[in-house]
Amino acid sequence: MSASSPGLRKAFNPAASDDGDALHFCTTCAFSQACLSQGYAKSDLADLHVLVDHVGPYKPGDYLFREGEAFNAIAAVRGGTVKTFIIDAAGNEQVLGFYLPGEVIGLSAIHSERYPCNAVALDTVTLCRFSFPQLSLLATRMPGLQQQLFRLLSLDIGKASLLAGDHSADERLAAFMVLLSRRYAARGFSPRRYTLTMARADIANYLRLAPETVSRILKRFSTDGLVEIQQRDVHLVDFERLEALAKPVLRS
Repeated sequence: MSASSPGLRKAFNPAASDDGDALHFCTTCAFSQACLSQGYAKSDLADLHVLVDHVGPYKPGDYLFREGEAFNAIAAVRGGTVKTFIIDAAGNEQVLGFYLPGEVIGLSAIHSERYPCNAVALDTVTLCRFSFPQLSLLATRMPGLQQQLFRLLSLDIGKASLLAGDHSADERLAAFMVLLSRRYAARGFSPRRYTLTMARADIANYLRLAPETVSRILKRFSTDGLVEIQQRDVHLVDFERLEALAKPVLRS
């Protein structure tokens, strides 16, 4: 993994994890729930823990990997937010996704054995890095771990296709906000109040909307009583209405 060194800027990180202890996993461990549900105690997972390399911190703007680099590891985000993107033929950035603590980056590189995109830190980021060849071998002996790997692959594919349909700008943005709420809730954080660690321009790029469109819709959502926004702090005031607006995209 390569890294650049732009100037450090402070960013509130609502999703930092702890380091766990002798009896507990890190709060955002990407594998803990699956392994524990299969009856594995932490002492039984010594082989898995040996594979973990805690890396970081990365500063905002640091690259975690670059498009075309050889793939040999996946990484679970421990703290901070990661953006993935490509540069198209015209030289424009296309945002592919955002990754929160407990989510895994690098899964899309498994087939080609090269990273098909860039990954950059949006704030202060720390990672748990796993050698993929060794992790795959270990998964053959641990059904819970193998199932979790398949689940993570499925989730990654789902994220890539979720916003690909013919939906309105309001529906896309509502779905994005509802999904962030669900993802934070799954990690033990407030589902109604969170901080947007990504810039609005990045959100607009990801949703394939103009930045001014995103700003206009957020202002209307606020006027209509769906959300309250102060800079990057978001309060989902009327979650039910927002979820109903997002339903054509989320289909659930």
